[in-house]
This record gives sequence, structure tokens and C-alpha cells, in this order.
Amino acid sequence: MPKVPATFSLYSVVGVRRMLLESSGRPKLMRQGTRWMSKTVDMKERLAELIPKEQDRLKKIKKDYGKISLGDTTVDMCIGGMRGIKGMLWETSLLDADEGIRFRGLSIPECQKKLPAAISGGEPLPEGLLWLLVTGEVPTKEQVAGLTKDFRKRSKVPGFVFDVLNKFPTTAHPMSQLSAGIMALQTQSQFAKAYEEGIHKSKYWQPVYEDSMNLMAQLPEVAAFIYRRVYKGGKTIPPDPKLDYAANYAHMLGFTDKKFHELMRLYITIHSDHEGGNVSAHTVHLVGSALSDPYLSVAAGMNGLAGPLHGLANQLRPQLMKVMIVSAQEVLRWIQDVVKEVGADVTTEQLKEFVWKTLKSGKVVPGYGHAVLRKTDPRYQCQREFALKHLPDDPLFKMVSKIYEVVPPILLETGKVKNPWPNVDAHSGVLLQHYGLKEQNYYTVLFGISRTMGVLSQLIWDRALGLPLERPKSLTFGWIENYCKGKGQMKKK
Repeated sequence: MPKVPATFSLYSVVGVRRMLLESSGRPKLMRQGTRWMSKTVDMKERLAELIPKEQDRLKKIKKDYGKISLGDTTVDMCIGGMRGIKGMLWETSLLDADEGIRFRGLSIPECQKKLPAAISGGEPLPEGLLWLLVTGEVPTKEQVAGLTKDFRKRSKVPGFVFDVLNKFPTTAHPMSQLSAGIMALQTQSQFAKAYEEGIHKSKYWQPVYEDSMNLMAQLPEVAAFIYRRVYKGGKTIPPDPKLDYAANYAHMLGFTDKKFHELMRLYITIHSDHEGGNVSAHTVHLVGSALSDPYLSVAAGMNGLAGPLHGLANQLRPQLMKVMIVSAQEVLRWIQDVVKEVGADVTTEQLKEFVWKTLKSGKVVPGYGHAVLRKTDPRYQCQREFALKHLPDDPLFKMVSKIYEVVPPILLETGKVKNPWPNVDAHSGVLLQHYGLKEQNYYTVLFGISRTMGVLSQLIWDRALGLPLERPKSLTFGWIENYCKGKGQMKKK
């Protein structure tokens, strides 16, 4: 059996990939730092160039390392939500406990620096991040402009989709309507049609790509329609073909402030992907592994995102843990409770008393803690920098800053918290409130629109690489007990 290098990782973008790239003689490429970059502005064309090399890479990994263990699985992992089990290939992003998320090897600050922006020194365009997620390459301005143009061509939503949504009572949760809208769009799935007609498995990725691009292109108008229907009396705003993806979404929601357009670019970018093990991403991957088309897979993922322990937080269950990841709206509600009870000009001592009161009552401090991260979430940090730049005097932002100073030391003092640092949701609600998007039940829809970019980028690669049906082994209490007793007897001998 070959010896594995100490730095080997199933998710690494170096090593085997570098060897393949440097020996490939690939046409139409130019070097950019440690990455190769194509001049083509057609992402599908670029993807077709990349797929054979990645297929070879997968074969080599299976051949050279297929029988090597990636780590032990404990009973705690089995009954504790499978946390920490290394059992899934997800190329588009990797979460490090100390560094935070990296998109194809790039940190959020690196993405802000390297990805094309709409304005000089502005936030990255989500189209640029999509190119990075799909190809692993930092795009040029021309490539990003090509993606924006492609989205415009695909963005026409069939009228019957709006008819379906109009059947819902306006009291229906926006996430329920979003899921239904995606299912209505499913009737135009190219993959479903191609599979029924007998497409060869080596070409699965092509209609999956088309479905994914069409879905991403049409979702903003569907989501904006839901917002305007539920909160603005049904007065919809047509898309503006001159705007980029995020700015056009903001425009259809009804926001004309250019700073809010910038916020939407940042928001969609940083919420797009967060490794494959979270509920929404894993659900899309799992359902997609059954060869369900991208619409069916993403609708399932959105239903997972709507759960109280993932993107939505209608009701907390504090008996589970003292710090829990919740949604932006729950964080915002807690901050508003602070202001209501103590006042906007709260002192440090008053805030400390309120935090201790919250914890001693069996409740949580929402927005603090993360299942993986052990430092301040970089997504929180970049939103804080946005606020310092654009809204430094906003009262709620000042409160968030003070909470950031007070909460972590208190959580550490309890002795029950591994990660006392803020996550992405500790900040996003305040930014949205500042610019007038105050309808908190809609925040998870924003999250969902963002997350489609990451999960669909990976889903395209799932089909391109021919990844199999996901089927982990499940166990019963009895099996676990008998197995562990047997292990104990062996140790005694």
C-alpha cells in the first residue's frame, strides 16, 4: 500500500491537480499565480475542458488511496448527528475551524481582493464567485460579464409559476412559497427529459448544468415576486437588464440604494457555500445522488434550510445547548429585546447583566457559536467591515459591536462553551434592517438564493465525476451495545 504524504487531503487543490495541470498542455490557458486560467468567457466550455482531468484525478485517488482510513468513527459521532465523520466529497469549499471558510482555496478576504467587483474597491460580484466555485479559477472581468449576460438570457420565468404562487395565502411562510416555486419550475427540467430519453451517463452533467444555470437565473425573480406579494401588496417590479445578478435582485425587491446593492453582492457571496455537511448542502447532494434533477434537489435543500436549527429559527429549544446557531431574524429579535428592556444607550455593565439573565433563564445568546468554527466567523468580520465603512453610526450596529465585546468573555466564563465567537448571523440582520429590509421572515429566502450557487456548483461536479448514490450504513441500539460489549471483552483478554 502506498504511503500517504502527511499533507494529503481529499479536498486539496494542490498535489495531484498541479501535476496534471502542468503536464496537460491545455490550450487557451494562461498562468495566474498558482492557478491556470482560461480565456474563454463560456463557463460551460471551460467546464468541459476541466472535467476529463478531474475524472482522471478521481480515478487516481481511488486507485492510490481507496483503502486508506480517513479516521475513526465513534458511537458519539453515530448518535450525535454524524458530526466530524469524514464521509463526503465536496470540492467547492472547505471549512477550517480556525481559518473559516475557503472557496476553492481562497479565504473571504482573498475573494474580496481577487474577484471582479461592480465598482472600484467594491464587494465581489456573485457571478465571479460562481465561476470560481465551478471551475476553481479566479475569473476575469470579461468572464464575469459573460456570466451576467448568460443569466439575463435564462431569467424569464414562465407565467404559470406565478399562478402557482398566487394560490398560496399571503400568510404562508416565504420559504414554503419558495420551495413551491422551485417545484413549479421543475416542469422545464432538461435533465429529467434527457434521462427519460436515455442520455448516456457520461453526459449527465450537461443537462444538469443547464438546469442549474436556469434555476439560478430565475430564482431571484421568483423570490422577489414572493416578497412583493406578501409584503408590498402584490405590486411587482420588472427586472432591469442593465444590472448584475445581485443588484437586479435588490432592484426587484424594491431597493434602489446603491449601497444596498453592494450589500446584496456581499451577502450572496459569503452565504453561497459552507462545505457540504450542513443540512441544506447535504440534502441537495443526497437527493441529487438519486439522480433527482437540480430542481427537485434544491427544493429539498430549501426545505432543510427552513428548519429551526438551520436557516430558520421560529422556535428555540434551549435545552439542547447553551449556545446554538440560529438565523439572522432570531439574532435581530434578541438585539431588539436588549434595546427594549435596557435601552439603546446600554452600558457595558447593563449589557453584561442582560446576557447573564438570558443564560440563567435557560435561553441562548443567538448568533454566537458554530458547529465547526473556533474563532470569529470571517463572514461576520467582513459584514462588520462593511458596516464600519457604510453605517458606522447606526444604533443597532453600535449595539452589535458592544455585544461583540461583552458576550465572548461571559460565554467562556460559563465553562460550557467551546466557541464563544460570533457567526455570520450575528450581523446580517442588522445590515438588512438598516437599508429597510425589515421583514424578518424573509431573511431565510435571501439565504436560500445565496446557497443555490454553492450547492448547484457541486451538484454539476457530482454528475461530471459520476459520484454514486449515497447510502451510509445505519445501526440499531442493540447492534451498538453488542458491538461495544464485544470490544470490551476483547480488551479484558
